[in-house]
Amino acid sequence: MTAEFRVETPPVSDDQAKGKAKELLDGARAKLGFVPNMYRGMAVNPGLLATYLHGYALFRESGNFTPPEQEVVFLVISGANGCDYCTAAHSMLAVKMSKLGEAHTQALRDGKPLSDPKLEALRKFTHHMWQTRGLPTQAEAEAFKAAGYSDVHVLEIILALAVKTISNYANHVNHTNLDDAFASFAVGKTVEPA
Repeated sequence: MTAEFRVETPPVSDDQAKGKAKELLDGARAKLGFVPNMYRGMAVNPGLLATYLHGYALFRESGNFTPPEQEVVFLVISGANGCDYCTAAHSMLAVKMSKLGEAHTQALRDGKPLSDPKLEALRKFTHHMWQTRGLPTQAEAEAFKAAGYSDVHVLEIILALAVKTISNYANHVNHTNLDDAFASFAVGKTVEPA
């Protein structure tokens, strides 16, 4: 999904990158081996990209959720926000890096329940937090915690919501082109084994 409105300023190319934008894009290339198109679009406002990267790193490094659980959270939010770019990117990460599995990844993309009870509780609560704009009911929170999660996990979902709101909304207004690295996981395609 993209917005009717489109940012007119083009994404930052390697030749145009200066100052903080150059530093951030060079850092992404060193870490990932390429610069995702999403980063180039966000680098038009380096503060936006820096904030996203900082929050994303904190979520990934916290250790509160396992890598598969992190992808459940990110896929639920990206799907709910209608971000095809992030849905494709996190589908690739879910299958190839986090080992969430094709069946769970496809179910998340389709908005269907997960067969694993704990992951399903995470899926449901994350969607509830998105849907209620961070106003969970006591019953939903207790069901989430009964599945083995804690208050720390509730707060971690809030961090993920903030991070994904930045990237999802930026992709909406930038009309971000999907990178080749994520193309086989584009929305509309079936998730295949890694």
